[in-house]
Amino acid sequence: MESHYPFTLPPLPYAYDALEPELDGRLIHFHHDKHFAAYVDRLDRILAQAPAYQSWSLEQLCTDWPSLPCAIRQDVRNNAGGVYNHDLYFRTLHPLPVTSPGVALRAAIQRDFGGTPELKAAMRSAALAQFGSGWAWLTEDCDGRLAVCRTPNQDTPLPLQPLLGCDVWEHAYYLQYQDRRGDYFDAWWRLIDWPEISQRYEQYLSQRPHYPDP
Repeated sequence: MESHYPFTLPPLPYAYDALEPELDGRLIHFHHDKHFAAYVDRLDRILAQAPAYQSWSLEQLCTDWPSLPCAIRQDVRNNAGGVYNHDLYFRTLHPLPVTSPGVALRAAIQRDFGGTPELKAAMRSAALAQFGSGWAWLTEDCDGRLAVCRTPNQDTPLPLQPLLGCDVWEHAYYLQYQDRRGDYFDAWWRLIDWPEISQRYEQYLSQRPHYPDP
């Protein structure tokens, strides 16, 4: 994504039908070209009328929205979050075959969850427990610790660093899975681009502040 306004819809990193049979091409087309695009368009329209905030980064819009003028505060919160979350969602999926976490991330998953099956169970539980629309997340804190959380609507987990997000808004799965959110989650899990997630994890680790030993 661009670092600040104006934002544009990033191209889908694969063909519409590349994630089949787990996520079919019609579903991906509507999710990316309609829903994601709508968040981008609405955010740009809001900021076009608010030049004082056009230099704000997407992350700043997602975290500092409470300090915005009341007239645009909630709209920026909703749409900046929708842009941020969907950008991560589509960039962290990959066509089959199934991949696996890299060495450093796998060790962190083992340390914080007991293994990849346990991480999947924790994320699946979060995805199914989210009432209404929202997201289930795998996040990393400033010490490199991993955690699973969920957020409503288009809220992000920032300032925690999101590594992976499962969109559980109905638009993400209803065309193919109807009300079977669990089946959608299982299909989504098989499409995770673990090499990409592993690279993100290692990048965040390298950016941590380092303090000298006492």
